[in-house]
Amino acid sequence: MSETYDFLFKFLVIGSAGTGKSCLLHQFIENKFKQDSNHTIGVEFGSKVVNVGGKTVKLQIWDTAGQERFRSVTRSYYRGAAGALLVYDITSRETYNALTNWLTDARTLASPNIVIILCGNKKDLDADREVTFLEASRFAQENELMFLETSALTGENVEEAFLKCARTILNKIESGELDPERMGSGIQYGDASLRQLRQPRGMQTQNKQQCNC
Repeated sequence: MSETYDFLFKFLVIGSAGTGKSCLLHQFIENKFKQDSNHTIGVEFGSKVVNVGGKTVKLQIWDTAGQERFRSVTRSYYRGAAGALLVYDITSRETYNALTNWLTDARTLASPNIVIILCGNKKDLDADREVTFLEASRFAQENELMFLETSALTGENVEEAFLKCARTILNKIESGELDPERMGSGIQYGDASLRQLRQPRGMQTQNKQQCNC
Protein backbone atom coordinates (compact mmCIF):
# COMPACT_ATOMS: atom_id res chain seq x y z
CA MET A 1 0.00 0.00 0.00
CA SER A 2 1.40 3.39 -0.95
CA GLU A 3 1.96 5.91 1.81
CA THR A 4 -0.12 9.04 1.85
CA TYR A 5 1.32 12.19 3.30
CA ASP A 6 0.77 15.94 3.12
CA PHE A 7 4.37 16.96 2.65
CA LEU A 8 7.77 15.42 1.99
CA PHE A 9 10.81 17.12 3.56
CA LYS A 10 14.39 16.36 2.60
CA PHE A 11 16.62 16.21 5.69
CA LEU A 12 20.37 15.89 6.19
CA VAL A 13 22.32 14.56 9.16
CA ILE A 14 25.73 16.24 9.12
CA GLY A 15 28.77 16.55 11.39
CA SER A 16 32.19 15.02 12.02
CA ALA A 17 32.91 11.28 11.93
CA GLY A 18 32.18 9.37 15.13
CA THR A 19 29.53 11.74 16.49
CA GLY A 20 26.80 9.08 16.22
CA LYS A 21 24.92 10.40 13.17
CA SER A 22 24.00 6.92 11.85
CA CYS A 23 22.98 5.84 15.35
CA LEU A 24 20.67 8.85 15.66
CA LEU A 25 19.03 8.03 12.34
CA HIS A 26 18.69 4.34 13.27
CA GLN A 27 17.22 5.20 16.68
CA PHE A 28 14.71 7.55 15.04
CA ILE A 29 13.57 5.08 12.38
CA GLU A 30 13.86 1.75 14.23
CA ASN A 31 13.47 2.96 17.84
CA LYS A 32 16.56 1.05 18.84
CA PHE A 33 20.30 1.54 19.23
CA LYS A 34 22.55 0.44 16.39
CA GLN A 35 25.13 -1.76 18.09
CA ASP A 36 27.57 -2.48 15.27
CA SER A 37 27.93 0.99 13.80
CA ASN A 38 30.86 1.49 11.42
CA HIS A 39 31.76 4.81 9.84
CA THR A 40 29.36 5.67 7.04
CA ILE A 41 30.89 5.41 3.59
CA GLY A 42 29.47 8.15 1.39
CA VAL A 43 25.78 8.48 2.22
CA GLU A 44 23.10 6.34 3.85
CA PHE A 45 19.39 6.87 3.55
CA GLY A 46 16.28 6.40 5.68
CA SER A 47 12.71 7.67 5.72
CA LYS A 48 9.84 7.90 8.19
CA VAL A 49 6.32 9.32 8.13
CA VAL A 50 5.52 11.44 11.18
CA ASN A 51 2.63 13.54 12.40
CA VAL A 52 3.55 17.17 12.85
CA GLY A 53 1.02 19.76 13.92
CA GLY A 54 -1.88 17.77 12.50
CA LYS A 55 -0.12 17.21 9.16
CA THR A 56 1.40 13.97 7.89
CA VAL A 57 5.00 14.56 6.85
CA LYS A 58 7.38 12.11 5.23
CA LEU A 59 10.98 12.80 6.24
CA GLN A 60 13.50 11.67 3.64
CA ILE A 61 16.78 11.63 5.58
CA TRP A 62 20.29 11.52 4.13
CA ASP A 63 22.97 10.50 6.63
CA THR A 64 26.30 11.82 5.34
CA ALA A 65 29.80 10.52 6.03
CA GLY A 66 31.76 12.72 8.39
CA GLN A 67 35.22 11.77 7.14
CA GLU A 68 37.07 14.38 5.14
CA ARG A 69 37.78 12.02 2.20
CA PHE A 70 34.04 11.68 1.51
CA ARG A 71 33.38 15.41 1.77
CA SER A 72 33.14 16.00 -2.01
CA VAL A 73 30.68 13.10 -2.40
CA THR A 74 28.46 14.11 0.50
CA ARG A 75 28.37 17.78 -0.50
CA SER A 76 26.39 16.90 -3.64
CA TYR A 77 23.56 15.62 -1.41
CA TYR A 78 23.16 18.94 0.37
CA ARG A 79 21.34 20.48 -2.58
CA GLY A 80 17.68 21.05 -1.94
CA ALA A 81 17.59 20.07 1.73
CA ALA A 82 14.87 21.69 3.82
CA GLY A 83 16.23 20.68 7.23
CA ALA A 84 19.36 19.34 8.89
CA LEU A 85 20.57 17.89 12.15
CA LEU A 86 24.03 19.27 12.82
CA VAL A 87 25.64 16.77 15.18
CA TYR A 88 28.65 16.97 17.49
CA ASP A 89 29.76 14.67 20.31
CA ILE A 90 29.58 16.28 23.78
CA THR A 91 32.65 14.22 24.81
CA SER A 92 34.76 15.51 21.90
CA ARG A 93 35.89 19.13 21.74
CA GLU A 94 37.28 18.45 18.25
CA THR A 95 33.83 17.63 16.80
CA TYR A 96 32.42 20.78 18.40
CA ASN A 97 35.20 22.95 16.96
CA ALA A 98 34.39 21.66 13.46
CA LEU A 99 30.75 22.84 13.61
CA THR A 100 31.37 26.17 11.88
CA ASN A 101 32.69 24.41 8.76
CA TRP A 102 29.70 22.07 8.60
CA LEU A 103 27.31 24.96 9.11
CA THR A 104 28.92 27.00 6.33
CA ASP A 105 28.64 24.02 3.96
CA ALA A 106 24.96 23.52 4.79
CA ARG A 107 24.00 27.16 4.35
CA THR A 108 26.06 27.58 1.19
CA LEU A 109 25.23 24.33 -0.58
CA ALA A 110 21.76 23.43 0.64
CA SER A 111 19.74 26.62 0.94
CA PRO A 112 20.14 29.86 2.88
CA ASN A 113 16.70 29.07 4.37
CA ILE A 114 17.63 25.58 5.60
CA VAL A 115 16.25 24.89 9.08
CA ILE A 116 19.03 23.49 11.28
CA ILE A 117 18.92 21.98 14.74
CA LEU A 118 22.20 21.55 16.63
CA CYS A 119 22.41 18.17 18.39
CA GLY A 120 24.93 17.52 21.14
CA ASN A 121 24.91 13.72 20.97
CA LYS A 122 26.07 11.11 23.54
CA LYS A 123 24.26 12.83 26.42
CA ASP A 124 24.46 9.47 28.23
CA LEU A 125 28.25 9.99 28.56
CA ASP A 126 27.86 13.10 30.70
CA ALA A 127 30.81 12.13 32.94
CA ASP A 128 33.17 12.41 29.93
CA ARG A 129 31.74 15.71 28.72
CA GLU A 130 34.16 18.16 27.06
CA VAL A 131 31.55 20.65 25.79
CA THR A 132 29.17 22.34 28.22
CA PHE A 133 25.48 22.75 27.52
CA LEU A 134 25.84 26.49 28.01
CA GLU A 135 28.56 27.11 25.43
CA ALA A 136 26.79 24.96 22.80
CA SER A 137 23.58 26.80 23.58
CA ARG A 138 25.39 30.09 23.03
CA PHE A 139 26.83 28.86 19.71
CA ALA A 140 23.31 27.88 18.61
CA GLN A 141 21.94 31.28 19.58
CA GLU A 142 24.69 33.18 17.76
CA ASN A 143 24.09 31.15 14.60
CA GLU A 144 20.28 31.13 14.81
CA LEU A 145 20.01 27.39 15.35
CA MET A 146 17.70 25.37 17.54
CA PHE A 147 19.54 23.21 20.08
CA LEU A 148 19.03 19.93 21.91
CA GLU A 149 21.28 17.40 23.59
CA THR A 150 20.48 13.88 22.45
CA SER A 151 21.42 10.28 23.19
CA ALA A 152 21.25 7.77 20.35
CA LEU A 153 21.84 5.08 23.01
CA THR A 154 18.88 5.84 25.28
CA GLY A 155 16.78 7.59 22.61
CA GLU A 156 16.53 10.77 24.67
CA ASN A 157 15.43 13.76 22.53
CA VAL A 158 16.12 11.88 19.27
CA GLU A 159 12.56 11.96 17.93
CA GLU A 160 12.11 15.45 19.38
CA ALA A 161 15.10 16.73 17.33
CA PHE A 162 13.62 15.56 14.02
CA LEU A 163 10.09 16.69 14.94
CA LYS A 164 11.22 20.11 16.16
CA CYS A 165 13.01 20.70 12.87
CA ALA A 166 9.99 19.50 10.84
CA ARG A 167 7.61 21.64 12.90
CA THR A 168 9.67 24.76 12.20
CA ILE A 169 9.67 24.04 8.43
CA LEU A 170 5.90 23.53 8.53
CA ASN A 171 5.41 26.83 10.38
CA LYS A 172 7.51 28.61 7.75
CA ILE A 173 5.40 27.09 4.96
CA GLU A 174 2.20 28.17 6.68
CA SER A 175 3.51 31.71 7.24
CA GLY A 176 4.54 31.91 3.57
CA GLU A 177 8.26 32.21 4.43
CA LEU A 178 9.01 28.94 2.62
CA ASP A 179 7.48 28.10 -0.74
CA PRO A 180 7.20 24.36 -1.52
CA GLU A 181 6.80 25.26 -5.21
CA ARG A 182 10.25 26.83 -5.35
CA MET A 183 12.92 24.71 -7.01
CA GLY A 184 15.37 23.26 -4.51
CA SER A 185 13.23 24.04 -1.45
CA GLY A 186 13.57 20.41 -0.29
CA ILE A 187 9.79 20.32 0.20
CA GLN A 188 7.23 18.51 -1.93
CA TYR A 189 3.48 18.24 -1.66
CA GLY A 190 2.17 14.74 -1.09
CA ASP A 191 -1.33 14.73 -2.54
CA ALA A 192 -1.52 17.30 -5.34
CA SER A 193 -5.31 17.56 -5.11
CA LEU A 194 -4.98 19.03 -1.61
CA ARG A 195 -2.39 21.59 -2.67
CA GLN A 196 -4.92 24.44 -2.86
CA LEU A 197 -6.14 23.70 0.67
CA ARG A 198 -2.64 23.82 2.05
CA GLN A 199 -1.62 27.15 0.69
CA PRO A 200 -1.22 29.88 3.30
CA ARG A 201 -4.53 31.67 3.85
CA GLY A 202 -3.27 34.86 2.24
CA MET A 203 -2.32 33.03 -0.95
CA GLN A 204 -5.74 31.37 -1.18
CA THR A 205 -7.48 34.74 -1.06
CA GLN A 206 -5.08 36.11 -3.62
CA ASN A 207 -5.77 33.21 -6.00
CA LYS A 208 -9.52 33.67 -5.61
CA GLN A 209 -9.19 37.36 -6.46
CA GLN A 210 -7.09 36.58 -9.52
CA CYS A 211 -9.62 34.11 -10.96
CA ASN A 212 -12.65 35.95 -9.58
CA CYS A 213 -14.07 32.64 -8.43
